[in-house]
Amino acid sequence: MIPFDMTLASALGEQVSDLLEPIAAQFRSLNIPAPITHWGHPVMMGIVAVAMGSATALTGWKGRLAEDKEESQKNRSIHSKISKFMAFFMMLGYTGGVLSLVMQQQPILESPHFWTGSMVVALLVLQSLTSFKGFWGTANLRLVHAYIGSSLMVLLVVHAILGIRLGLSI
Repeated sequence: MIPFDMTLASALGEQVSDLLEPIAAQFRSLNIPAPITHWGHPVMMGIVAVAMGSATALTGWKGRLAEDKEESQKNRSIHSKISKFMAFFMMLGYTGGVLSLVMQQQPILESPHFWTGSMVVALLVLQSLTSFKGFWGTANLRLVHAYIGSSLMVLLVVHAILGIRLGLSI
């Protein structure tokens, strides 16, 4: 296992917080109720992960496993549309989660929830790269795409658990 220096993470996290502080101060000046600042990110991202994530995974696997070509194409088309929006909202949610922590004056890079969120974003990018039409000629790459997506859904469950633990601890 690669050793991880929490002192470095703390120092880097403070630099990121300092960069985002002017934006956080603007949001703080709106006097948003504390429960919304604290629980808004998890509620909204929970909706995205459960509704869009499950729909994306379900239509992806249905498209992959359907024996009827028309049914497969229909599911793949739906999968493609939903997945783009899900990835967009996940990226926004990642940014919003970090900003929420800065608004609450909490450390960012020290949280396992931050790191699983970063892994989610990385997997989303990798997932997007494997979905380009030019890659679809390769059955092995389609299989990689399917398993990255399934791994992403499992990671989102772990991420949610860590997020709830984080939310309850601050």
